[in-house]
Amino acid sequence: MIMENQVHSIWAQLSGLLPVLLGYVSQFVLALIVLFVGWKVVNAVTRAMGRMMTASHIEPTLRGFLLSVVGLFLKALLLISVASMVGIATTSFVAVLGAAGLAVGMALQGSLANFAGGVLILLFRPFKVGDSITAGGSSGTVTSIEMFRTVLLDTNHEIIYVPNGTLSNNIVINSSESDRLLGSVSLLIDYNDDLDKARALLLGLTEQDPLVLKDPAASVSFLPKPANIQVTLGFWCAPGDVSSLVAKYSEDSIKVLQREGYRLGVTARPAA
Repeated sequence: MIMENQVHSIWAQLSGLLPVLLGYVSQFVLALIVLFVGWKVVNAVTRAMGRMMTASHIEPTLRGFLLSVVGLFLKALLLISVASMVGIATTSFVAVLGAAGLAVGMALQGSLANFAGGVLILLFRPFKVGDSITAGGSSGTVTSIEMFRTVLLDTNHEIIYVPNGTLSNNIVINSSESDRLLGSVSLLIDYNDDLDKARALLLGLTEQDPLVLKDPAASVSFLPKPANIQVTLGFWCAPGDVSSLVAKYSEDSIKVLQREGYRLGVTARPAA
C-alpha cells in the first residue's frame, strides 16, 4: 500500500512536470528553427547588399568591410533574440557588450579616427590608386588605400604611410584630377644679359616638343633680384609628364644659355 502511494506521488509529480518540459522543448525547437532560418536570411541579405554595392562600383575594400560589419551586427541581433526565446536574460549581456564597446572606443580613439577617414575616402573617392596627391606635408603617387592608412610612393621611391584621419581632415591636392599642369624651370642670369634673346632661346626648347601643350602656350617671365634676374620658363603638359619635362628642361636651359654666353648665377652688379 505504501509502495503504491509512492508510485502515485511520483507519477503525479511527473505529470505536473511534463507540460513544463514540453514547453521548454517546444521553445528550444522553435529557437533552433528561428536561428536556422534567420542565419539563412542574414546571409541572403548580405549577398544582396554585396551585389548592390558591386553594381554601384563601391571600392572592394570598403564593400568587404561594410558587408562584414552588417553581417556580424545582424547575426549578433539574431543570437540575442534566440537567447531570449529560450529564457536567457539578455539585458545584462547587452549592457556588458555596450560598456565593453565604449571602453574599446575610448582606448582606440586615434585608430577609430583613421578608420572613419578610410571609410570616407573609399566612399567619396577624393583620390584613387594611381593618383598623384599632396596632403599632410607628403607628396607621392597613391599605391594603395587601406582602412587605416594610405600608402604613397614618392619621387625617390620611398614608401610613405599617411594616416587616413590626416587625409580626411586636411587639404588634399590631387594633381591627377586635372587634365594639365604647369611645369616651370627657373635660372638666374646677369643684368647685362640680353633678356629678349633668353626668352627666344628658352621658348625654342619647347616648340617642337609634342609633350608640351600649345594652348595655353609656353611662356618666359623675368623677376628682378638684388644681384640677378630670375628667368622662368613655364609650360603646360599632362600631369604624368611634369616631372620628366622639368628635369629635361632644367638641363637643356642651362646648356643653351651657357652656349650663348650667359653667365648663370654670376653678376657684375653688386647686391644692394
